[in-house]
Amino acid sequence: MDWDKLRIFHTVAEAGSFTHAGDRLNLSQSAVSRQISALEDVLGVPLFHRHARGLILTEQGEVLHRTAREVFSKLALTQAFLSENREKAAGKIKVTTTSGFGLSWLTPRLHHFMERHPHVEVTLLLEDSDLDLSMREADVAIRLHPPTQPDLIQRHLASFHMPIYASREYLEEHGTPTTLKDLADHNLIGFAGWHLPLPHVNWLIERLVKDKIILHPKVRLAVNNIAAVGMAIAQGNGIGTLPFYTASAHPNLVRILPDVHGPLAEAFFVYPEELRSSKRISVFRDFLLEELNTARTGKETPSHSAEPFISSAD
Repeated sequence: MDWDKLRIFHTVAEAGSFTHAGDRLNLSQSAVSRQISALEDVLGVPLFHRHARGLILTEQGEVLHRTAREVFSKLALTQAFLSENREKAAGKIKVTTTSGFGLSWLTPRLHHFMERHPHVEVTLLLEDSDLDLSMREADVAIRLHPPTQPDLIQRHLASFHMPIYASREYLEEHGTPTTLKDLADHNLIGFAGWHLPLPHVNWLIERLVKDKIILHPKVRLAVNNIAAVGMAIAQGNGIGTLPFYTASAHPNLVRILPDVHGPLAEAFFVYPEELRSSKRISVFRDFLLEELNTARTGKETPSHSAEPFISSAD
C-alpha cells in the first residue's frame, strides 16, 4: 500500500470532500480524486460513496480509516516527541557499567537523576564484561578502562587510585602495618575472575610478588565481584585494595600505607555516534560529572574515600 496514497486517503476521510482535502494538501481536486481512485483499484474495494453533498466512507473505508487514523496519530506523537527530545530530556536510556561501580556508587545516587528528570526511564545493566553499544545492547556505558571501539564517542570522567584498606575492627585486632613487608603477617583479600572490572585490580598482590617483597602473600579470600571484595574487607576478613566508589560504601574502612600508590584507574562515559545530539544522554553525562565532582571534593563521602579521587573531567 502506497504511503503517499494512504496519507491522501486519511486527509480526505478527515476533510469529508476532495476539495477540502486538496486545500489541506495543496493539490487540485482532480489530483486528489485520481489518487483515491488509484488506491481503490489497488485494494479492489470502494472506499467512499460519492454524493453531491460530499463523501461517505464505505464499510471498507471505515476499517481503513480507523487504521490510518491510529497510524498517523502515532506518527504525529513520535514527531512531537523527537522535537521535544532536543529541548527536554525524555524517553528511555539503557546504561551499562561494572557491578562494583553500579552497586556501590551509581545506584545509591540515581534518585538524584530521576528527581531532576522525571520523564526519563533508566534501565541499569551491571556487567563486568563490556556490552556491545554498536549492537544497541545498551545506549551508554560507564567503563573503567579506555574504550577499544573506534566508532564510539568517549568522555573522560575521572581518574582515581585504588588505595589499601582495612576495617577498624581488623586493625584493632591484628595491628596496623607500616610497610609493605608487614603485610606478610596479614590476610589479604583479592579479586578472582576472568572479566576484570578495571585494570590492575590486584595491583598490590602483583607488586608484592613482582618486587619480591613477599614471595607468597596470604590471599585468604578472592571474590569475582569488587563490591563483595569491599564487603569482605569491611567485615574484617583482611586487607585489600579498593576504588573510591566501593570504599565510600563502608564508613568503617581505614586507608593504610597512604604513601604506597598503585596505578591510576580511568572512568569513561561512552556512547554511539548516533546518540550525540540526544538530550537524555547529555543530561545523564552531566549528572555523572556533577556527582563525581561531589565525590572528589568529599562533600558526600568519607574522607578516606574522597582523598584517592584524583580529578574529574575538564
